[in-house]
Amino acid sequence: MENLTRRDFLLTASAATIATAALPATDLAAAALPSVSLRAGERVYVGSGTADGILAFDWDGATGELWAMGVAARLASVDWIVYSHDRKFLYAASEVDSFNGKPTGGVAGYVVEGGRLLPASQQNSAGKGTCHIALDRTGKVLVAADYGGGSAASFQVAGGGLSPAVWTEHYTGHGPNADRQQSAHAHFVSFSPDNRFAYINDLGGDCIHIYAIDTETAKLTPAGTYNAKPGAGPRTLHFHPNGHTAYSVNELVSVVDVLEWHKEDGSLSVVDRIAMLPEDYHGITRACDTVITKDGRFVYFANRDMDFLYSFHADVKTGALTAMGRSNCGGKIPRNFVLDPTEKWMLVANQDSGWISVFARNPETGVLAETGKNYPAAAPMCILF
Repeated sequence: MENLTRRDFLLTASAATIATAALPATDLAAAALPSVSLRAGERVYVGSGTADGILAFDWDGATGELWAMGVAARLASVDWIVYSHDRKFLYAASEVDSFNGKPTGGVAGYVVEGGRLLPASQQNSAGKGTCHIALDRTGKVLVAADYGGGSAASFQVAGGGLSPAVWTEHYTGHGPNADRQQSAHAHFVSFSPDNRFAYINDLGGDCIHIYAIDTETAKLTPAGTYNAKPGAGPRTLHFHPNGHTAYSVNELVSVVDVLEWHKEDGSLSVVDRIAMLPEDYHGITRACDTVITKDGRFVYFANRDMDFLYSFHADVKTGALTAMGRSNCGGKIPRNFVLDPTEKWMLVANQDSGWISVFARNPETGVLAETGKNYPAAAPMCILF
């Protein structure tokens, strides 16, 4: 799906539409559907860049084994999925160009019941290609980022249901990269440690838009901008558990901005920049995602094209990073990766390989095993425990 550029992916998805009713099933999917009841261990959902949308797996945290349990919900091109805080509902972002007959991507909500996902609500986003969603810490506000439309939208959440968009923004910035920054590309949503501010990474505009949140209305008010280096392409933003450090991964140059978060006004300032690539590498590259351990002692980044995971030790007070080394990601185009709840295993969604790679992890040293095991998954985009 993303072996060339994201634009190629969007072109293939432009004709897709979404409906609550199931799409025609392939023989494999039809055979798998009755198996979505929980087998054993823990249910894991995987967003898929296919018509099937959300896949179900069962996980054994003692052995690091995954079992494919079939299609949990059919929703075209699911880039991201999140739970409600009580885990009774699941929300999905659909990166399509047409949703319910309108020229936008969409968001959908599901009731989680016995390992199954039951359709509950769906709404149009502000623009095409909805690639990411995030739920604020009150569980009342969901914000979506639209890559293709260069836009964002917010929704009220009540009883698991989604309101129509109550706030939208269409960005107009662009950067110097002619292939990837011809227009704005909203890519990722995050919230400040105190939940007073929302952040939307704009890969096309080389910035992070900052907003104050009204949790009662779900409306956002502009509160500033963090400007990355021209051509950097800030893709994702993750906050460290210390409450004042954040890491912004710049996709187009494979550099991580280590940032200081300022509580008084929600602003971000750069503290350090970490190059992810070896000095002698000069090929195509796209940095991707971030994983931070619960205790804040270790931080991991993923890079695509030159496909690897990069492990760092983090100073828990300052957030400063010390490189430990690069390791195997298990396949091509590691789109997303996560630690399991025990933090003894790292799971990597290798999009172009069509599988999830599982690596053992030493919780004391943070070191990842160099070899792992692969489990088939069609165009995996996001893994959710």
